[in-house]
Amino acid sequence: MKVAIVGRLEDYEEDYPFNKRYTIDYPFREMFDVLNILIIPVLSRLNIEEIESMCDALILPGSAIGVDPKYYNDVPFPGKEYKYDEYKLDKQVIDLFVKAKKPILGICGGMQTLNVYFGGDLNQNVLNHKLEDNSKHKAKITQDSFLYSVYQKEDIEINSFHRQAVRKLANNFKVTATSEDGIIEAIEYGNIIGVQWHPEALKDIEFFDKFFKTFVK
Repeated sequence: MKVAIVGRLEDYEEDYPFNKRYTIDYPFREMFDVLNILIIPVLSRLNIEEIESMCDALILPGSAIGVDPKYYNDVPFPGKEYKYDEYKLDKQVIDLFVKAKKPILGICGGMQTLNVYFGGDLNQNVLNHKLEDNSKHKAKITQDSFLYSVYQKEDIEINSFHRQAVRKLANNFKVTATSEDGIIEAIEYGNIIGVQWHPEALKDIEFFDKFFKTFVK
């Protein structure tokens, strides 16, 4: 199996030639080696049609940059600047995978991207959800959902590394997990799944295995 993963830009803003780079978090490679999945990185808007044609699914990972609110008719939260625009690449690759009816998994910022792409918007300043100490909080899962098929229970514990979250839900999506304070933690629409937490950081190999076995035909 081949899976496309969009690389995320890191810019350390220092005058050194190697301080600006595209990255894919290590846990993806670690788990996908076990699952015998080949990772195909998406780093450029050029020739991505070839990547889509060879891949079975798409992963939109978290992003430190976030979606510029101009894409959902809002203005940046005070003090927030958008020096780079990752949404253009995300949108282009989503276009291709949606047209091909191939599964898409959005994680944290990737879930937010999916919500904006399909017409929703974001809360730019969520409090108490960027847990720097790697602690967890509870989320409640709806029974009629892909997530329930994974965990077989309504209450799970998740990590949390975000300041933005889904506000207005995109058309056709349903909310399938929420936190105790009402923040949307997961959304689903057919074979398009978004989760606000980071299952890769939890090394939740069962989650990824179930995703591919359910949606990759």
